[in-house]
Amino acid sequence: MNKYSKITPEGTKDLLFEECLANRTVSSILGNVFSHRGFHEVLTPGIEFYDLFSEDISGIPMEYMFKMSDSKGRLMVMRPDSTLPIARMVSTRLKNVQHPVRLYYNQRVYRYNPGLTGRSNEVMQTGIELIGASGKRSDLEVITTAVEALSKCVPDFRIEIGHAAFFKALAQKLPVSDSEREEIRFFIESKNYSALNSALDKLEQTQAVNVIRRLPSLFGGIDVLDEACTLCDDEDALATLEYVREIYNDLSKLNLGERLIIDLGLVQRNDYYSNIVFSGYVEGSGEPVLIGGRYDNLLDRFDAPAPAIGFGINVDALARVMLKRGHIPQKKNADILVHSEKGYEIEAIKYTTALSEANILGENSVFETEEEALAYAKARGIKRLTVVGEEIKTINTGV
Repeated sequence: MNKYSKITPEGTKDLLFEECLANRTVSSILGNVFSHRGFHEVLTPGIEFYDLFSEDISGIPMEYMFKMSDSKGRLMVMRPDSTLPIARMVSTRLKNVQHPVRLYYNQRVYRYNPGLTGRSNEVMQTGIELIGASGKRSDLEVITTAVEALSKCVPDFRIEIGHAAFFKALAQKLPVSDSEREEIRFFIESKNYSALNSALDKLEQTQAVNVIRRLPSLFGGIDVLDEACTLCDDEDALATLEYVREIYNDLSKLNLGERLIIDLGLVQRNDYYSNIVFSGYVEGSGEPVLIGGRYDNLLDRFDAPAPAIGFGINVDALARVMLKRGHIPQKKNADILVHSEKGYEIEAIKYTTALSEANILGENSVFETEEEALAYAKARGIKRLTVVGEEIKTINTGV
């Protein structure tokens, strides 16, 4: 027997029974939210050319992608992100569609996670993209859609908002290489205070350095913005803070209370984020279940410039939380097991179909004998066995 024939690749797993039901339930709930808010479903290929996800566009290191080649030797990847394929789609197949374009998707993404730390390399992701609209109205439309989506699944979510350009404005003032700047970004994202301080201690202690040192702790309510404003005098950075304040004040009207948080340490790896960014968390998941933001410059790469904003939700993570809490309705056992006497197989199948049409859950027996069918029904917790023959008889299984 082959060595790996009975195991799944690292970072993947089989989903069974209630896990499948949980994923399907979450996808259905979210899809209904999106479609009712005017978004239209699309799917992109699971395999794309590597050029679409080259690191200078996607911000995803090449070693994090699952790669292969096609019959012509061209480098391909399994889709590691959904936004870039949709940007490609909009710039080609939807280039003549009137803006704004409202799209949603529900599809798997594949990305290698070094060390895994509980994360999967294969994730079912659903989300929306609003393309061709800029300004506060479209930002609020997308963020409130994220709020509605999470609230339909779990009540104790929280939404964190920040601004991609705040960190970028400060980071550009650091006398470091791109790789060192990325290392600092990662320390902020992971809230690794020790490593961040070690990296910044090597630099001249300018105002930008001092603000960046504080970024992981600039987390909370509106007072976070007040504190950040006192630390910083960069005009571009201050403008981003005022916009976050405006968005925060508007979202506060949703009565989210402590579920709405400002986090100026939101510095996701995806380089295409240009403006407002946000994440969603639920208790019971150690990672964000939702990540999104504005990416106004991304479609320039496809010669189809247009402002855009969107988010993606980790369906697997959300489904695990809902399943653990008992929020997923359990699949019922069959009400009746239908068994056929010899020569009455088709009649039994017709009988089972009629039960289904009457909204009664029936299962057709594939056993040769009535005794085997009865034993199976008892083991499965099916209360009645109906035997179809010259006459129809019903047996209570006693379960």
